[in-house]
Amino acid sequence: MKKIIIVPAYNEEENIGRVLAATEECCPDFDILVINDGSTDRTSEIARKFGSVRVIDLPVNLGIGGAVQTGFIYSKEKGYEVAVQIDGDGQHKPGEVRKVLSPLLDGKADVVIGSRFIKRGSYKSLSFRKVGIKMFELTNRLLLGERITDSTSGFRAYNKKSIELLSRDYPDDYPEPEAIYFLKKNGMTIIEVPVEMDTRQGGKSSISLVRSVYYMVKVFLAIFVLILRKHD
Repeated sequence: MKKIIIVPAYNEEENIGRVLAATEECCPDFDILVINDGSTDRTSEIARKFGSVRVIDLPVNLGIGGAVQTGFIYSKEKGYEVAVQIDGDGQHKPGEVRKVLSPLLDGKADVVIGSRFIKRGSYKSLSFRKVGIKMFELTNRLLLGERITDSTSGFRAYNKKSIELLSRDYPDDYPEPEAIYFLKKNGMTIIEVPVEMDTRQGGKSSISLVRSVYYMVKVFLAIFVLILRKHD
């Protein structure tokens, strides 16, 4: 079975080396692909020092949606049957990859999300982000009839069917919560598993308080448009 780990990264020179070293150690049976999303720092240079890592340098910054979809397109074209997404900022622990992979290999789901909130762990989220995540959870219960506790988690595993779907169409900007509804609309089974995550180890997150408000409004509008289209 061909398996790949997709690592989207934008200006992660402080973190990417540590992420890739841990990924190589924990996941020797995976190929590793870094999508350098138009970084202006040494992200690509550092990633290329790892001989086993493939790097795609996007000429401009597409945002997380465009970067991740690039990974799906590559995975489809190269015939990968399983893809795992981990972020380049060091929050996702490569040692937890087997947890999100296991239900996929058992055929229990098309997509598996690693959740920080099923079990109480060491991860600490900012208060305004906690409010947003809780709102997504309540919306999922209302619109999907399912409990998805960590809609914003980018720590995900995908089977071949979901890779092919998302290579054709994937939300841009802040894609993770919206992608859940797109996947469900297209008949995909999604489950969550508890994982441990770290806080960002270096660099600066692009999501400020102001951008978080924009994030919430944009994503909720996109979700409701998807739901309405479902009934067209």
